[in-house]
Amino acid sequence: MRLQGYETLVFDCDGVVLDSNAVKTRAFHRAALPWGEAAANALVAHHVANGGISRYEKMRHFLAEIVPELATAQDGPGLDALLQAFSTAVREELSKVPVAEGLEALRDATADARWLIVSGGDEAELREAFAERGLDRCFDGGIFGSPTRKDVILSRELERGNISGPAVYLGDSKFDYECARAAGLEFIFVSGWSEVRDWRPFVAQHGIESIEKLSDLLPH
Repeated sequence: MRLQGYETLVFDCDGVVLDSNAVKTRAFHRAALPWGEAAANALVAHHVANGGISRYEKMRHFLAEIVPELATAQDGPGLDALLQAFSTAVREELSKVPVAEGLEALRDATADARWLIVSGGDEAELREAFAERGLDRCFDGGIFGSPTRKDVILSRELERGNISGPAVYLGDSKFDYECARAAGLEFIFVSGWSEVRDWRPFVAQHGIESIEKLSDLLPH
């Protein structure tokens, strides 16, 4: 099995452990819609193009860069209200989305490894959703998310010794790969639920190992 020998497995959440990318995309559109359809669509395009970046950064970019450029933009909510609307939309759906097939079997197959979630999703929101679904017990190394950036979380957990090598990050965005590389972790791209349209040339260009789903890593 390709995961044998790793001391630490780090997982992104959306699009890797949970089929929740579409949930987040719809939530961005819904939250920004008071600014107008064009503004909401522009935020969605920015979100998809910047997978793995936190909602906090995306919403700040929306207000600072996208809205001022749209002459058709209506008056709309500020940062706090946007974040609250986004969170409300996500919480309604996060407890219902599919979990990656074979997750618990993979946990059993890597019983000696420490597991962590390092996500762009809100940390409190993730911990609540994972506890509600009984998934938190799989991640003995902890569940971490925004507003702290992924690269900062990885650096911090490495310094604490919570991530020890050899370690691998399983993600579905270009930013995940950049964070893994900066932290000195190996990387596996999980393509099945990814919103990265050009992932095939991306992984080929960078020599990245890719799988469609986590169950592909189970011993056969």
